[in-house]
Amino acid sequence: MIRTVLLSNVIEFAYSKGLPQRSCVSGQFQFPVFESNGQVDTHSQSLVSGPGIIVGRKGSVGEVIWLRQDFRPIDTTYYVKLKDPDNELIYWCYALKSLGLEKLNSYSAIPGLNRDVAYTKQVPLRSASDQKKIANILGSLDEKIELNRRMNEILKQLGQTLFCRYFVDKARHSNGNIHTIFHPKRGRNLQARNMIHDNTPVVSGRLKPAGFHNKANTAALVITISASGANAGFVSIWGEPVWLADSLYIDSTISKYVYTYYLFLKSKQKEIYDMQTSSGQPHIYPKHIGLLEIADLLESVFDSFEEKVQPLFNFMHKNRKQTDTLSKILNSLLPKLISGEIET
Repeated sequence: MIRTVLLSNVIEFAYSKGLPQRSCVSGQFQFPVFESNGQVDTHSQSLVSGPGIIVGRKGSVGEVIWLRQDFRPIDTTYYVKLKDPDNELIYWCYALKSLGLEKLNSYSAIPGLNRDVAYTKQVPLRSASDQKKIANILGSLDEKIELNRRMNEILKQLGQTLFCRYFVDKARHSNGNIHTIFHPKRGRNLQARNMIHDNTPVVSGRLKPAGFHNKANTAALVITISASGANAGFVSIWGEPVWLADSLYIDSTISKYVYTYYLFLKSKQKEIYDMQTSSGQPHIYPKHIGLLEIADLLESVFDSFEEKVQPLFNFMHKNRKQTDTLSKILNSLLPKLISGEIET
């Protein structure tokens, strides 16, 4: 029988420190700066020695992130301290993911995680040897997922390099606005209670799918642009049909140059973010995308480029599908290994 204890007996959620924006420089310092949504900047000094765990306190409530290097969390997060140094830190990262901390929202206006509420959660207290075995099993899946992510980043960078070669080096003197070529469409909101769980990703304003549904409202190859919230303007691409909720999209029914326009929009990512309008919550509208300028090139250049980058994206889509499968296996195994339902 595996004994359970209060989370507070094992872990401390330590408060992170606020950080003035002026002290951060993107990509120019050694130590990554993390908020609850992920890395936002770099800094000259770390606060926590890696490896380490951060947990979303505000914004992405309960989001658990594992970091291998020294890092600097900011005050939208907690960082984790183990009370027993003999415990396996990576194991407790997985244990925290099994607790559903994202459901412990203590604030109505701005989502927030109260650590005193989290401390009341019961957790299985596994032996040190079991902790290592479980961490090794789940870690092997995570390593493959991370390898796929890095490979896709390399492929995307290669595509962006090719885009610059075609659409900067070969550009004429004149540019055209996107609105003269196509108009992004808006998705249709889908409440969680109305989702019929299946395999179709529901894409909204988040960086990850908001859920899964039994049908799509786009074609199989689609660019998505988050329309509102903290990630308004974020550009992504999907090699499968999706249900578009709080997002704009350009799919293969709107343009045959989906890969080309994806790389174009990614090259304009900062400009798109800067277009956000807000009376409270940031928004991006189709008119903003329509104002972007792209090189006025012959259609044959678009045809040639689309053909050249297609194999890169085919490989990226294959990696993403494999990652989705591995993530489902990991998410299925995780609670069963932590609880002891599956013995190691």
